[in-house]
Amino acid sequence: MPGRLEPFELADIGCKGWNVLAEDLPLPLAVLKKEAVVRNSKWMQDFLALTGTRIAPHGKTSMSPQLFDLQLADGAWALTLSTPHQLQVARAFGYKRIVLANQLVGRNSIRYVLEELRDDGDFDFYCLVDSIALVERLAQEAREMNIGRPLKVLLECGYTGGRTGCRTIAQCMEVAASIRSFFPHLELAGIEGFEGLIIENGYEATLRGVRAFLSFVKEVAMRCDEESLFTSETVILSAGGSKFYDVVAAELTGIRLSRKTTTVTRSGCYLTQDSVQYTASDAEVHFRNPNLGPLAAGLRPAIEVWAYVQSRPEPGLVVATMGKRDVSTDHLPLLEKWFRPKAGMSGPAPVADGYKVLGMNDQHLKLEVPLESPFQVGDMLGFGVDHPCLTFDKWRVMVVINEQYDVVEAVQTYF
Repeated sequence: MPGRLEPFELADIGCKGWNVLAEDLPLPLAVLKKEAVVRNSKWMQDFLALTGTRIAPHGKTSMSPQLFDLQLADGAWALTLSTPHQLQVARAFGYKRIVLANQLVGRNSIRYVLEELRDDGDFDFYCLVDSIALVERLAQEAREMNIGRPLKVLLECGYTGGRTGCRTIAQCMEVAASIRSFFPHLELAGIEGFEGLIIENGYEATLRGVRAFLSFVKEVAMRCDEESLFTSETVILSAGGSKFYDVVAAELTGIRLSRKTTTVTRSGCYLTQDSVQYTASDAEVHFRNPNLGPLAAGLRPAIEVWAYVQSRPEPGLVVATMGKRDVSTDHLPLLEKWFRPKAGMSGPAPVADGYKVLGMNDQHLKLEVPLESPFQVGDMLGFGVDHPCLTFDKWRVMVVINEQYDVVEAVQTYF
C-alpha cells in the first residue's frame, strides 16, 4: 500500500481510483487479474460438469476466503486444506464441508476437530489415514469424547518413493479393516490418493504411471466394497492435483460399487493458473482431451508481479526490484511485459525474445537483456509466476485489477 495511508476498509479499495500503471502503488506488487480469475473458476466447473466429477479446491493455494467464496459459489463441493492452522482459518470463516488432505495427527488438533463436529451438526469433515497406529489414535480420542457421530476418514493410497499413503493392497486392506472395527467412532467414507508428484522418464511414461496409480486406488475401493468396509451412504473417491485432474475424472468416474460414489478432484492452482508449469500442464490436458468444444481456450494465468528496473550496472544486465521475498522460486519467473510510465504507451507491451531471468536474491532480480534493450531505470516490468501457492504466501493482501490495471478490489490471505 502507499505510504502515509490512512486506515480504510479493504472492501473500499476500489473507490481509491488507483491504477498500477499510473504508479499509484509501490512496487514490487503482486496483482490478480479479475477477468482471468472469474473465467478460470467458471471454466473448471464447466469442465467437471462434462465428466460428472466434483471439485474440492485446495485452499492452501491462496488461503483467501474471498477466493474460496468464488469457488464455492461456482459449485465447488467442498474446500480442501492441509494443516490445522488452515482448518482453523476456514472454520473461523464458517466453511461447512472440509477435506483435510493430510493425516490428522496430534492430540490438540484431533480434539479441535472433534469439538467442532460436536458443536456444529452441519460441519462435514474428512481426513486421511494410512496406518493402523493413526486409526487407533483417532478412535481412542473419538471414543473418549463420544460426540455422537463418527469421524469420517478416507483411506490414503500411496506409491513407492511418494509421500504418505499405503503402498500395497494388503496394507490398505489391513488399515481399512481396522477403521471398520472402530465404527461408530470412525467411518470409512472413501479412498484417496495424490498422483501429482509421479514423475517418470518422459510424458507417456509419467501418464502410464498416473493411470497405474489410479487403478490401484480403484482396486482398493472395490476390495473395500466387496468386504463391506464402507459404512457411509456415499463413497468418496478423491485424487487430483492441478496437473492430472482430467485423468482422475476419466479413471475414477468409471468405477461401479454397491454404494453411490462421488469422484472429487482437488486442484487448487486452476483458479489463477501460472505462466510456467501449469501453463505447460494445461496444454497437456487439452492434448489428452481434444474434443472440449467451447472449453478449448483453456485456463489463463491470472497472477502478475510487477517491479521496477532499478539498475543497468553492466551491458546486457538489468536489476529489478523484486526477489525471493515476492514470488515463487520453484522455477524462475518469466518476464512477459513492460511499461514506461508517462511515455504515452497505451498499455503494457509484450517482451521480445532475448530476455532471461538469471536469478534472484531476497529483494533483487537479475535479468539478461539484449544490448539494444530499451529498458531504462524506472521502467515497470511485469512477470508471470510459477507455482501460485508459493507466490500467494508472500502477500497479506493482493490487489485485484481490471484489464486497464485499475485496482477494483483486493483479497486478503491468512497464511
